[in-house]
Amino acid sequence: MLRRTLIKTGSAALCASLAHPALLAQSLPTSNVRIVVGFPPGGGTDALARVMAVKLQAMWNVSVVIENKAGAAGVIAADHVAKQNNDGTTLLMAHINSHAIAPSLQPKLGYVVERDFTPLVLVGVTPNLLICNTQQPAKTVKELVDLCKQNPGKISFASAGGGSAQHLALEMFKLRAGIQALHVPYKGSGPALTDLIGGQVQYCFETMTSATPHVKGGKVLALAQTRTKRAKGHPGVPTMDEQGFAGFDATTWYGLVGPARMNPAMVKRMNEDMNRVMAMPDVQEKFEQYGAEDGGGTPEKFSQFIATEQEKWARVVKDAKVQADS
Repeated sequence: MLRRTLIKTGSAALCASLAHPALLAQSLPTSNVRIVVGFPPGGGTDALARVMAVKLQAMWNVSVVIENKAGAAGVIAADHVAKQNNDGTTLLMAHINSHAIAPSLQPKLGYVVERDFTPLVLVGVTPNLLICNTQQPAKTVKELVDLCKQNPGKISFASAGGGSAQHLALEMFKLRAGIQALHVPYKGSGPALTDLIGGQVQYCFETMTSATPHVKGGKVLALAQTRTKRAKGHPGVPTMDEQGFAGFDATTWYGLVGPARMNPAMVKRMNEDMNRVMAMPDVQEKFEQYGAEDGGGTPEKFSQFIATEQEKWARVVKDAKVQADS
């Protein structure tokens, strides 16, 4: 039903565009498109961006490439895109870090989310997975809490960067469990997972998107997931809520945005096409495997979602006294 609705909507938009040649000329970029990702290749943000890029390239008949600008938990990429031309040729795979956490964690940001970006569509929301390499002794949440209490400040947890969603999931866990742990920040999920698998660090809260291939491949073990409901892609992994941490909810989300003041006709067309991509069965299958759910909708819906997330994480940052470089 969703796919039929999207196709019908897209057809109506196309007819309207044909009636207005100037509108048609502005409805899509006429040259190659970059989707900027604020993390290295191999992470969840990169993986979902590449799925979208392949489909949009075929749909738009222009080259759609991924450009990785890692650093500062996605903030460097966001700051870059905020300063680009708003002709639709530069988009950002926005992330909970750059658009919900950083505004309260880094008050001197070079951009203001509401002012400097044009929301296009929410791509997906995913739990984090609490994972470890196969050599670790604690393989349940209870065993991990006991291990941390027996070795205060010595059990290491990787993250995709100071102030990242993974970092805040760890801080929430520390508060709820009453434990001390060693936080080891990296410049993205890819290098964090490499060191986790290699044994340089022991545990981490990682996005289900980037952790899933390693869990399925047997390189890491999943102890828990961090939404209050189990994701379809990992029905056998219990939630933190099920393991004694009632209401524990620490998600990661992704969405496509452009620079501020993009042409409304282009925003509408891009949103419709992106919704069409996410309705494709093969895309839905890939997203489900990664745990990315609840994506799609209008730009207005995505804008409201961002505002709600900003309020939520501002409270967490304040209550946990989180520092970006901690």
